[in-house]
Amino acid sequence: MEPQLEERQVEASDGVAIAARFVTPAKPTAAVLIAPAMGVPQRFYAPLAQWLAGQGMAVATFDYRGMGASRPARLSGFPATIMDWAQLDASAVLTALEHQAPGLPRYWIGHSLGGQIPPLVAGHERLERIVTVACGSGYWRENAPALKRRVWLFWFGAVPLLTPLLGYFPGKRLNMVGDLPRGVVEQWRRWCLHPEYAVGAEPGVRERFAAVRTPVVSLSFSDDDFMSARNTESLHGFYVNAPRTLLRIQPREAGLTRIGHFGFFRPEHEQSLWQRYLLPVLQGSEP
Repeated sequence: MEPQLEERQVEASDGVAIAARFVTPAKPTAAVLIAPAMGVPQRFYAPLAQWLAGQGMAVATFDYRGMGASRPARLSGFPATIMDWAQLDASAVLTALEHQAPGLPRYWIGHSLGGQIPPLVAGHERLERIVTVACGSGYWRENAPALKRRVWLFWFGAVPLLTPLLGYFPGKRLNMVGDLPRGVVEQWRRWCLHPEYAVGAEPGVRERFAAVRTPVVSLSFSDDDFMSARNTESLHGFYVNAPRTLLRIQPREAGLTRIGHFGFFRPEHEQSLWQRYLLPVLQGSEP
């Protein structure tokens, strides 16, 4: 029997509707939430969600407020921050997934930004494991060389000049990240300009990371053109009280020529990456 696909709105605690998709097999054995990267719509993760459902897991994906199917008709002036994305949107979808598949082990798969926010999410303490993919601190001076060469223009030119002018960041027309609510991109800028990223830029975030006891597994890639090894080590170093496993994967180890920042989620990597690296982690072992 094919897993059931349901698209519906999940209401956050402040009343904002968040677009979510639930893929549920007939008899799920676990529940998985996939949290997206900055500017990436949930449809990008649909192949992985479908595949995980085929492995017997109930899976939820979603679009943060102001993004994808959760975008309002007018983005200029739309109120949203990354903290809203974590504390309101992701928290609401995690709760909805728990209702969708009650009593099952729960896992978090976070891509880039989606892997940075679990400590800020209500209910994270009920997770069995947190898996971060292509995830690290966004501190710009430690970015991968390919990104570092051009990110200066982004943070010191495009964002501070265009965002106040338009009331949002017009990343889509600039081929930079995508359109972002003003509060999101301005908060993200503060984080990325701080050597300790969100932990140093936001009060109380350091304590949130330190409070996590859930095992954290990082899957990062040597050819990631955004996140350097130092970015990854820095962010995961703030989980001072959680068991941590950091796997730095070289494409040739998986029989591939390229993975990069986004390649892990492409369906052609079902065997080389999902089966080999992700599934063992979700089944409680190491790849």
